[in-house]
Amino acid sequence: MATPKDLPEDLGGFIRDLRQTAKISLRQLADKAGVSNPYLSQIERGLRKPSAEVLQQIASALRVSTPAMYLRAGLLDSEGQQGVLAAIAVDPELTIAQKQSLSQIYETFRNENARDRPADKAAEPETESETTPTVEEQK
Repeated sequence: MATPKDLPEDLGGFIRDLRQTAKISLRQLADKAGVSNPYLSQIERGLRKPSAEVLQQIASALRVSTPAMYLRAGLLDSEGQQGVLAAIAVDPELTIAQKQSLSQIYETFRNENARDRPADKAAEPETESETTPTVEEQK
């Protein structure tokens, strides 16, 4: 399974392959997706990790399904369950600026929580006994 660090590069190659298959230039795709040419180039080379909103725009420009792009980016699991970022991206009630802000805040919280969690607990989900104080601890 790809790690989060591997996903952007894999995603960039996937986008590049789709673009080349569609026989369109990087500049043409950037125009269709509403992103800058340098930014799209950085995504394809794995230097940037695009937001769910940008992925939606690229998917639309390439005429592929947004869920397929989200799945490749790791925003959906293999059963098609939407992640928080995917839900933010497709919410019609939010503006683009609001979607970007919410996505950045969410990612910041997740990164802080991952950094604060001890390494041996990182893979283990919390159990109720770990979060609920015992009678002895409450005294």
